[in-house]
Amino acid sequence: MNATIVIYGSSTGTCEAIAEKIAQKLGCEVINVQDLTAETIDNHPNLILGTSTWGAGELQDDWYDGLRLLQAANLSDKTIALFGCGDCESYGDTFVGGIGELYNGIKESGARFVGAVSTDGYHFDDSEAVIDGKFVGLALDDINEDDKTDTRINAWVAEISPNL
Repeated sequence: MNATIVIYGSSTGTCEAIAEKIAQKLGCEVINVQDLTAETIDNHPNLILGTSTWGAGELQDDWYDGLRLLQAANLSDKTIALFGCGDCESYGDTFVGGIGELYNGIKESGARFVGAVSTDGYHFDDSEAVIDGKFVGLALDDINEDDKTDTRINAWVAEISPNL
């Protein structure tokens, strides 16, 4: 496995805990997006980016500066996987929209994206994170579907691991 890093933005700790689970399963480093630097991006060919979703499907606040750093970096030789946390019951019309914002912010970067997830088994109305019937990354609702979180993480990590 190449040098992989999990980078998360979390306001309540949920996305942080999930980032730590993913990093543990992959045996890699995990950092808060507040600590992200251009050097960190340059030194890691594999970036796993995670955000919680706020408001009307928006990124977690700390990600706005992190997204600008990613947009300024050369990502053409990077492999990127995305994961996000949301609330499919209270915010079913913007479920995990934060990962959609991350994706839209860097989709033209030349990076290779891995880890799209089928929407089968999810209950939500709409999401900016869905393209061609799949989430652009791992979608998790650790509030209403916490019983599915570990299974979803395990399946996703098994899928993306060969690509890292």
